[in-house]
Amino acid sequence: MPALLEGKTAVISGIANKWSLAYGIAESFAREGASLVLTYVNEKQRDTIESIVGNMPVAKMLPCDVTKDEEVAALEGSLRELGKPIDALVHSLAFANREDLGRPFVETQRDGFLLAQNVSAYSLVAMSRAIAPLMTNGGSITTLTYLGAVRVRPNYNVMGVAKAALEASMRYLANDLGPRKIRVNAISAGAVKTASARAVKDLSVMLDATKEMSPLRHVTEAGEVGDTAAFLASDLSRGITGNVIYVDSGMQLL
Repeated sequence: MPALLEGKTAVISGIANKWSLAYGIAESFAREGASLVLTYVNEKQRDTIESIVGNMPVAKMLPCDVTKDEEVAALEGSLRELGKPIDALVHSLAFANREDLGRPFVETQRDGFLLAQNVSAYSLVAMSRAIAPLMTNGGSITTLTYLGAVRVRPNYNVMGVAKAALEASMRYLANDLGPRKIRVNAISAGAVKTASARAVKDLSVMLDATKEMSPLRHVTEAGEVGDTAAFLASDLSRGITGNVIYVDSGMQLL
């Protein structure tokens, strides 16, 4: 059986370490034959990524701090130098101040609110605008969200509001980019013990609840998210856009 992503080039943002959902996605994409372009924020992150990608088919590693317009523009220029179309973009970026996650939402300060929106939601718009012109054969854009976008979840607070903005942005981008045969979707992953998730208070309680209460009775695995992202990047999902796909062992049902 041919690999789902054979001959495709995918840009993946958001790998922090081996426990990142973006890393699980990169593994699935590599297994399915994609050529990878990985972005990083700083040299420390670049070094970490280089140390863990092993034999993955990484065509290029490029800097991109999504809070800086000039770096997003430079990313587009560097991708053009590859001399081939981009087929998929994976946006796995989110950030909020730890104190804004831990205190009641009503106490969120302006700077913290705008920071969470900038990194977690607007960055999808910025990256899509930069990379969509390179998807000359059509393509797929996938972002990562969480149930806290549509329900109040303990200790998620300002990030829940940012994820709600992210999901709305995904739908508007799907409408804008559909005529170019570019599909835009989101994966709502269950709680996973990633570096960013550890900033959420009582994460272990959430993980235990998933094991005990979810229909599938197990915590979400990065590979499950990765395989769903590979499907969304493949031609098998050619009729799907503007959707949130839940990969959370069924916790969205409760």
